Amino acid sequence: MLTERVERPRAIVDFAELRAREFSRLDAGAHAYLDFTGSALYPESLVAEHAAMLREAVLGNPHSESPASLASSALLAEARSRVLRFLDADPARYGVVFTANTTGAIRLVAEGFRFAPRAPLVLAQDDHNSVNGMREYARRAGAPVLYLPLDEELRLVGAAEELEALGTGGLFAFPAQSNFSGVRHPLSLVRQARALGYSVLLDAAAYVPTSPLSLRDVPADFVALSFYKMFGYPTGLGALVARIDALDALKRPWFSGGTVEFVSVHHDAHLLKDGVEAFEDGTPSFLAIAAVCAGLDFLDGVGMERIRKRTGELTGALAAELRALRHRNGNPSVTLYGPADDVGRGATLSFNVLDTAGRVVPYCRVEERARAARVSVRGGCFCNPGAAAAAFGFPRDATVACLDAARRTGWSLDRFAACLGDRPVGAVRASTGVPTNAADLERLVAVVDGMTIG
Repeated sequence: MLTERVERPRAIVDFAELRAREFSRLDAGAHAYLDFTGSALYPESLVAEHAAMLREAVLGNPHSESPASLASSALLAEARSRVLRFLDADPARYGVVFTANTTGAIRLVAEGFRFAPRAPLVLAQDDHNSVNGMREYARRAGAPVLYLPLDEELRLVGAAEELEALGTGGLFAFPAQSNFSGVRHPLSLVRQARALGYSVLLDAAAYVPTSPLSLRDVPADFVALSFYKMFGYPTGLGALVARIDALDALKRPWFSGGTVEFVSVHHDAHLLKDGVEAFEDGTPSFLAIAAVCAGLDFLDGVGMERIRKRTGELTGALAAELRALRHRNGNPSVTLYGPADDVGRGATLSFNVLDTAGRVVPYCRVEERARAARVSVRGGCFCNPGAAAAAFGFPRDATVACLDAARRTGWSLDRFAACLGDRPVGAVRASTGVPTNAADLERLVAVVDGMTIG
């Protein structure tokens, strides 16, 4: 018999006290962690609570009626309900499919959506590669694939008008927040696209860790997320939160263990289960799912609005510090990508360091200096080639020629950069989270300011 889980009450949180209590390992290891868009850090209490529950519980594969199986089924049901409550989603309209990660959630939509020549896939140039990959499914079905462009601040340009001009129907997929620049795209696009007859997939992986999301206000058909990006633990667990009618409209291309009521080998027949269980291939990660409720309780206990405000202020302060850095000749030391005034930016920003002549210093050199200072940031294009190309100003024709050359001679980042005339081919990304403080930001600024740039 499991001990009844008590949901933590909401309380005013002192962030310094919270860091000392839940994330003391940061200061104990002299570590400045600024890669929350890559993964959140787990609070110590979440791991302890989960471990205590596992020590007490007897949990079995939920696809049975034994006491151990029923206990796991109860945990799964509780976690689905808790996810819907966290997202302010009506349980009569939405269901939760547990997946391995955001990518797994997106793949379920991609492989099951009824693409057709008159049912196109419309993407944002700011989409993560896990969303870009959907175009392979669309093209196999003969569906057009169209991209909505970005402006110089990496915001979607006239997206509502573009959708209306394209006509009705199909699937529109875009990120609530860019994992490259931190730009928050207008969530009003969800209602606008649905009014035009589109189904809407909202990639919320970079958004929900630091911002509240209400699916009553933003009624997306599909929402994809990963729990480790929200509260750091467990890894290998995400969810597709879907409108029940949109889920029912998907056509599964196969069946597997856990998704069927019956399968006949002799008669070549099968019957899929109803609802979310028809999409959960194999045995769900029931031991990991047991930590979801406590993780969401932790975020709600801190308060999503307070997290949004806190991380937004810290990210804005970091952007201001980086913009203020100058070489002795007066030239800027840093170029930032995305909003010039930080309006509409979440807890993520990307930048490159410049030398005295204004040339971009390879991001790997900045990573190396940060690593030596025990500052965790991320370098590269962050699996977002569209935003990277827009940020770095890749010339279209030259890019095509360089990619064609890479197919013939093999891929190398250095050769690609040289082919493009030594343009930047990556950036440095810093992102803030619940335990971030001003000292973490100061350490990154010191790394950048202290670099010897030729």
